[in-house]
Amino acid sequence: MANVLVLYASLTGSTEIMAETMTEHLTAQGHDVTYKSFDLDPIEAKRLEEFDVILFGSYSWDDDIPFEVEDFYEDMEEVDLTGKAVGVFGSCDSYYDIYGPALDTLASRATEQNATVYEEKLKFELEPDDENLKHGKTFVDAVLNLASN
Repeated sequence: MANVLVLYASLTGSTEIMAETMTEHLTAQGHDVTYKSFDLDPIEAKRLEEFDVILFGSYSWDDDIPFEVEDFYEDMEEVDLTGKAVGVFGSCDSYYDIYGPALDTLASRATEQNATVYEEKLKFELEPDDENLKHGKTFVDAVLNLASN
């Protein structure tokens, strides 16, 4: 079983809904899951090295990462994620010119720090519907598969 971190930022609760769904799915499979929020229940970036799988969730509505994630994002420069499987997910808004740039930014940083990042960024429009939540579970399974290879 994998040691998994689910770490998210949610402004309206939409990304939190997906994070909760993923956590329930992982727990039901017997994985050891740590569930944290960037702003309400933070974790130090250095602790990323303790996990096999890291799932970063964030809302993404403009051209930058949310303020709650900025310091953590900067601190990630000091962390070696070699051997870690990473997936990114979150609520996006097609009103903006770029769809989900915060997720792309987080994935890029994880890649820079030598993580194996799952190629798909799980982006959903505003609030996840039942189909998005179902896909969230298969997304998690695919990220877990990266960790086992």
